Amino acid sequence: MEIVSLGYRTDLLLLELSGSTMYDTGEYVVVRTPGNPGFWWGNFLLYRTPFAPGDTKLRLDDFRREFPDAEHVAIGIDTVDGKLGAENELTAAGLTADSSVVMTADRVLQPQRPNKDSTYRFLSSDYDWEQLYHQSLATATMTVDAAYEDFTRRRLAAKRELVDAGHGKWFGAFDGDRLQSALGLMFDGKGLARFQDVQTSPEDRGRGLATTLVHHASTYGLTEGGARTLVMVADPEYLAIRIYRSLGFTDSETQLGFAKPPA
Repeated sequence: MEIVSLGYRTDLLLLELSGSTMYDTGEYVVVRTPGNPGFWWGNFLLYRTPFAPGDTKLRLDDFRREFPDAEHVAIGIDTVDGKLGAENELTAAGLTADSSVVMTADRVLQPQRPNKDSTYRFLSSDYDWEQLYHQSLATATMTVDAAYEDFTRRRLAAKRELVDAGHGKWFGAFDGDRLQSALGLMFDGKGLARFQDVQTSPEDRGRGLATTLVHHASTYGLTEGGARTLVMVADPEYLAIRIYRSLGFTDSETQLGFAKPPA
């Protein structure tokens, strides 16, 4: 299937490698992740056009028909220009826009103040991955309840399977054996490498760990990883976007989605 958005194209690649299924209806693509039904952006519809007046109800009906048991709503738009369409209708329906910046780099700059106190290496042991699970909960922007813990456990299991299958690496910054910062870098085998989940434990922030780790992983990706282009999807309102720009990543497109959480 042809997907215009680099953000969604790499999203779907990684989802498919993790066992998600996709069905192209022509008007939209149905993405399903049976192993993690609480994963909003693993169970969603990706439309090829923005919302025109009157589309909101029709597309919500499409979602309910495709996902009759889902408690959430998640709809993406395969566009690169950030045009939403029918914003008033979307807001009235209780949908919240999720706008992300897709950034790319074919080379990286040295960090201005690299952290040289920590050790940078791949996650390798069960203990490393268990630390990543707890770090993911500690850095969550969602309410951490039993459902979110289950979602996180399932999602990390899928990511570890990708790493074990040779589709990418998960990098960590460590103080001794203690995980401080982490990220994933996955490869499409055709020259693209996509970053995932850059995060730093709350007690370790402000020390240049994420900047140094992104540089470390980028260097690996562009050399041993065989990538020609690195892809990073970032929240435009989050401070970390300045880190990526300082390392040489440039804005290339806007990725759009709309979501409504469970009642």
